[in-house]
Amino acid sequence: MHPYFHLGPSYLVAMDFLTPGVRLLAAGVPYVSVPVFGGMAIQRFMLKIYDVYVPTWAIATASIMIIPISGCISVFLKQVKDRRDAAVMGAQIVPKVRGNKFGNFDIVQMMTHVSEHGYPGDNLPEWFDTLGPAFNMYIFYSDVFVTASPEYIKLILATDFHNYVKGERLHHSMASVLGTGVFNSDGDMWRFHRSITRPAFTRDRISDYEMFDRHAKTVISQIKKRLKEGYAVDFQDLMSRFTLDTATEFLFGTCVHSLSAGLPYPHNIVSTTTRGAGSTVTTSSKAFSDAFLDALRVISDRQRYGWAWPLREILGDHTRKPMKIVDGYIQPIIKEALAKKRAEKMDEKGREGTSDHLEEGETLLDHLVQVTEDSKVIKDETLNIMIALISRDTTAGTLTFVLYLLATHPAVMARLRQEILEKVGAVKMPDQNDIRDLRYLRAVINETLRLFPIVPFNIRESVNATTWPHPDPTQKPFYIPAGTRLMYSVLIMQRRKDLWGPDADEFDPDRFLDDRLKKYLIKNSFIFLPFNAGPRICLGQQVCLPLLVLPV
Repeated sequence: MHPYFHLGPSYLVAMDFLTPGVRLLAAGVPYVSVPVFGGMAIQRFMLKIYDVYVPTWAIATASIMIIPISGCISVFLKQVKDRRDAAVMGAQIVPKVRGNKFGNFDIVQMMTHVSEHGYPGDNLPEWFDTLGPAFNMYIFYSDVFVTASPEYIKLILATDFHNYVKGERLHHSMASVLGTGVFNSDGDMWRFHRSITRPAFTRDRISDYEMFDRHAKTVISQIKKRLKEGYAVDFQDLMSRFTLDTATEFLFGTCVHSLSAGLPYPHNIVSTTTRGAGSTVTTSSKAFSDAFLDALRVISDRQRYGWAWPLREILGDHTRKPMKIVDGYIQPIIKEALAKKRAEKMDEKGREGTSDHLEEGETLLDHLVQVTEDSKVIKDETLNIMIALISRDTTAGTLTFVLYLLATHPAVMARLRQEILEKVGAVKMPDQNDIRDLRYLRAVINETLRLFPIVPFNIRESVNATTWPHPDPTQKPFYIPAGTRLMYSVLIMQRRKDLWGPDADEFDPDRFLDDRLKKYLIKNSFIFLPFNAGPRICLGQQVCLPLLVLPV
C-alpha cells in the first residue's frame, strides 16, 4: 500500500464529517476493490471458459493478501529506484535506523515515551554518533531524514529554500487546527499571510510596551499575594496566563483576564481565601487556553506516526472537541470586528487594502479585517500567531526557562538586575532604545534560547531530488529523494560541543560577549537558530525582550 495514499481524493479530504481514519481507509478503497473485482472476473472467466470453479474463499484470501504484498513490492521498488537515482547523481543512500519492530514501531513508541516522560532529543545524539550527520528513521517504511548539521539546515532554510516546503502531508495533519495560516502554508498563500501579519511586529509601538507593563504588574501582584499566603507559585502556569492575557489583548483587543482570576493552588491544598472571585473568567480563560494547547498537542503527536496517524483517530478527530471551544471564543470576536468594519463609513481617502504598519492602539484583528472579510482567513492567521505568543513551548516556555536559569544562577541574576537598574531604572517603563543598550539581557536570552530553543524540532519536505554534501570530502554526498520528509533539530545542534566548545552544556551568557562569540558563532552563524532563518525567519523574535525587562 502506498505510504502517502492518505491524502486521497480531494472530495474525501473535504468531507469533514468523516474521521481522519475513515478518510484514510476510504482513500485506500481502490487498492482493495481492484483485486476483489479482478478476482471475481477471474472466477467467472474460469467457470465459463474452462468450467472450473474457483472457490470464493480463495478469491477473498488472494484479494486480502495482495494488499500487503503490493505494499512490500512498492517499498522494494522505491528502494531500488532510490539506489539507482543516487548512483546516477554520484551519491549514497542516507543510512537507516534499524528498529526491532514492524515499520520501526518501537522507534515511534520510544519517541512517544520521551515526549511524555523524558527529554526532547533523547537517543538522537547516539544515532548521530553511529550513523553520521543524517539518518533515516524510516517510520512505517516511509522516509523521515533527521539532521542536526548547520550545513544541511542552512540548505533547507536559506540557500536552497525553494526546494524545501512544509508540504501537503504536514498541511493535511495540521489543517484542522491551523488551517492555511502562515505556519501551515507554502508559496503564494504563505507570502500572503506573512505580508498581512508583518505590520503587527514593528518594534516601536509604545502601546505594546504599555500593555506588557500593565500585565506584568498583575503578575507581580499575584506572586506577592500567593507568597504572602505561604504557598509556592507554579511559574509556568503563571507565564502561560501572562502570555494568554497579552496575546488575546494584542490580537483581539479583548483580554481574557486569566491572571486577575487568581492562581491555582498546589493539588493537595484546599483554600477558600481567593477562590470564587472571577470564577466565570477563570472558567472561560482556562477552557480556551487548555483547549488550544490540547489541539496543538494532538497535531504534534500526529507527526510521530507519519502517514499512519489517521489510524489513531479512526473513531474521531482528536482536535474536533478542543477546536470547538477555541472557535466558540474566537468566532464571535471576529464576527463583531467584521460587523464594526462594515458599519464604519469610509473616510475621505477611502481606506482600502492594507498598510505597512499598525497605528497606535490598533490590534492585529483591526488590521486583518481591513485586509480581508474572509472569516476563515482571519481565524487561521490569528491562531497561527497565537501559537508563537501563548504556547507553553514558545514565549511562555522561554520566560519560564529564563527565570528558572536566573534562580539557579544568582550571580547572573544579580548582574542582569544591576544592568537593568542602571540603564532603565526601577520604575521607568523601557522603550526600544533602552532595550537596545541592554547587552547582557540579550546575552541571557540568547543563552537561554541556545539551551532551550523555542522550537526544538522542525520539519520540511523536499520538492525535487537533490544531494547533501558529506562532511568527509572523500565520501559521496547523501541522496535526498523528492517528496522526502526532513526533520532538523536546533536543540541538538545548539548543544553540540564540536560547535560550541567543551562547555556547551553549561549556562553561561558570557559566551555571547567574550572571545567565544568570535571563535564559534561569528564564523558560522547557522549554529544558532532559535528563531529559524532565511525567508521564514520568525517575525516576532523581538517580543521576548520587553517581556523580560518589565517584571524586574
